[in-house]
Amino acid sequence: MAATNGTAPKITLYTNHRCPWAHRAHIVIKELGLPYDEVIIDLDKPREKWYLEVNPRGLVPSIKFSGGALHDEIITESGIVAQFLADAYPSHLVPATGTVEAALTRARINFFVDTWFSKAGSFWFQILMKDAEEEKEALAKEFLDIVTKEIEPLLKDAGPFFGGSQKLTLAEALTAPFILRIYSMGNNGLIPQSLLAGFNGLPNFSKWAAEVIKQDSVTYIWDEQATLEGTKRKLASLKAK
Repeated sequence: MAATNGTAPKITLYTNHRCPWAHRAHIVIKELGLPYDEVIIDLDKPREKWYLEVNPRGLVPSIKFSGGALHDEIITESGIVAQFLADAYPSHLVPATGTVEAALTRARINFFVDTWFSKAGSFWFQILMKDAEEEKEALAKEFLDIVTKEIEPLLKDAGPFFGGSQKLTLAEALTAPFILRIYSMGNNGLIPQSLLAGFNGLPNFSKWAAEVIKQDSVTYIWDEQATLEGTKRKLASLKAK
């Protein structure tokens, strides 16, 4: 895809393939067809000084962007990186601003993403942090109830993607890494199978999620085994504190 000045942008993506937040940036870049170089940041050890100069918070993703009138601009935080790229290169992800219809679509996407993270987004990690099966099951039921109440109605016109889109939108790009991990961890015994069984009973959510987690832009950096093992190590470290 050409940049606004007719030349391809130069993007360096600072990332880690196990991180769901960094995964969001990968999806957006892939959907936009933008060229990029990547630098893998080791999240299992303290950040090196040079990376703290890139992003003082030490988090991933960050991008260094050159394109148009911009040169080596650093942009951090996954949602901001994703929105910046989607705004810089209008596409099927989100309509360009300027019309009431586009504003409504953007508002609905923003509401969906906000609802997922404010109402449902923390449950999967809460479940992982519990040791007792009854506690895991109780949280799984609560999670399912929230998705049933808050998320299922927002997907009533998914076809197959949010708002009837035939291609991924920013709604999927910002939530897919978490949907993918929830299904993977459910299928591999880290999250109760009852949760996935409950999801399968939600016609809108189940069809939407099934499409989301098989898209090339979602799976091309996905290493399930490495992610599962990394998650187990992280959980062990957190529980040991």
